[in-house]
Amino acid sequence: VVLIGLVFALIIQSLAANLVVSTGKHLLEFCKAEYPRMVKNYLWILAEIAVIAADIPKVIGTAFGLNILFNIPVWVRVLLTGLSTLLLLGLQRYGVRKLEMLIAVLVFVIARCFFREMSYVKPPASGVVNGMFVPKLNGQGATGDAIALLGAIAMSHNIFLHSTLVLSRKVPNSVRGVNDACRYFLIESGIALFVAFLIDVAVVSVFATVCTADNISSANQKPKLKNVLGKSSKALYAVALLASGKSSSITGTYTGQFIMQGFLNLHMKKWVRNIMTRCIAITPSLIMILSFELPFALISLIKFSSSSTKIMSYFSVIVISWILGIGIIRINVYYLITSFVDWLVHNDVPKLGNVFIGIVVLPSMAIYIIAVIHLTCR
Repeated sequence: VVLIGLVFALIIQSLAANLVVSTGKHLLEFCKAEYPRMVKNYLWILAEIAVIAADIPKVIGTAFGLNILFNIPVWVRVLLTGLSTLLLLGLQRYGVRKLEMLIAVLVFVIARCFFREMSYVKPPASGVVNGMFVPKLNGQGATGDAIALLGAIAMSHNIFLHSTLVLSRKVPNSVRGVNDACRYFLIESGIALFVAFLIDVAVVSVFATVCTADNISSANQKPKLKNVLGKSSKALYAVALLASGKSSSITGTYTGQFIMQGFLNLHMKKWVRNIMTRCIAITPSLIMILSFELPFALISLIKFSSSSTKIMSYFSVIVISWILGIGIIRINVYYLITSFVDWLVHNDVPKLGNVFIGIVVLPSMAIYIIAVIHLTCR
């Protein structure tokens, strides 16, 4: 799932970059110009929900890291997660490139920590390679885990972020310059996603080897890590969580700001934006929602790319993107229907309660499917 998700992310990021380089407009500008107000507002709400849903694991991960290192109360950890991000965002006054360098350093710290963890654990190489190229969905809830992982890798709001950041680069106004820029952005995205792939493999390998029990929780993870990996490895794990949370929080804040500017033409200070997102993200949620919102950004990207005459040479990429997009939609719909039916059959709620739940949930499913079809066929 990790490998498939990263290949898919490379395709859609390349498509987003090609759209911007070829037309001089990012995806949000196309959405604002093309869609009526109701559709724009609907897409904006979904994009904001995606940003908030993606911010939830960042808050949790940073709080866990602080707990492992300093063993401080929960409310202090939550406040520190927001304040530390605000301090890092202060680097934006020195330019976007400085912020990009900071994120690169944080990613290097994550990679260094988890590769060191991997050297402690020593997962079987045959098992890692087999799991990389022969995916299996075993056990109850495996489909939901796969959907959540796919949504966490190819996040819908990152499509908007990538297409917007491409505009910060200078591209020569010529056919050769455009082609060279498209090739450069493909290589740049490929290198970044390859590093992300190595980190993901290290993370999955470490936890697949160590966390063999089903009773792993936030309360007992610290002693388990210490007993299995040692005190130094526990600290490495905490530092990796902190670096991951900070790098993702910075990009999430920028994404939310770009989304508000693109859909609503509303400019907000980044520290205000960060506080708003964090206040909502502190509440519990499921990262699985990211996969269900991916089709809306993806469909818009593919449609605008398909309609642009300047990038028809990438027709094969567009076809592959449509195939992958339709596959994600089918998996989401399948999971929605099967999981809800299974819950109705096996839950202990009285029949009258099931009727009321069905009245609420079934129309919501229908609205989701109709919205996807409408956006595709429009």
